[in-house]
Amino acid sequence: MSNSNSDRYLFIVDDEPIQNEMLKDYLDERYLYNVKAYESGEAAMKDMESICPEIVVLDYHLSGSNRDAMDGVAVLKSIKEKYPETQVIMLSGQDKIEVAVDTMKYGAFDYVVKGESAFARVENIINNASEIHKLKMVNNSQKKSITFLVTVISLIILASIYIFIVKPYLR
Repeated sequence: MSNSNSDRYLFIVDDEPIQNEMLKDYLDERYLYNVKAYESGEAAMKDMESICPEIVVLDYHLSGSNRDAMDGVAVLKSIKEKYPETQVIMLSGQDKIEVAVDTMKYGAFDYVVKGESAFARVENIINNASEIHKLKMVNNSQKKSITFLVTVISLIILASIYIFIVKPYLR
């Protein structure tokens, strides 16, 4: 994963080119993410080997242009298995609760039904996912700082024990 810390990626995976382009334009206007659009899960997964996106907006049905293509759930499972930190937002034309529950069970961050308010919902979910990502980064940074401080304090204590307790008895 060769992203520099300042490069943040967001992938859109939908086999409808017009939907892809419209959502990409919408997100490009609102975010500093490098937004990349794909028409298949396979193409997105191939790029994930070198670019690990923070967020993936993934269509539930992905076999429109290629019947042998992985469907959205298969891509979701693969992403969560290989890149568990990547948040996946599922998009679907189906307004069925069991479809939403199914995708959440496999690790989707959220589920959005395609429609006139879908882009605004995706925007709100991205804001939430991005905030969670920032909090995790701060948390990891604080854990590293605490580990460093504990190590330094431990070394100071050990040096003090040696200087004030052990060393006088060695004379």
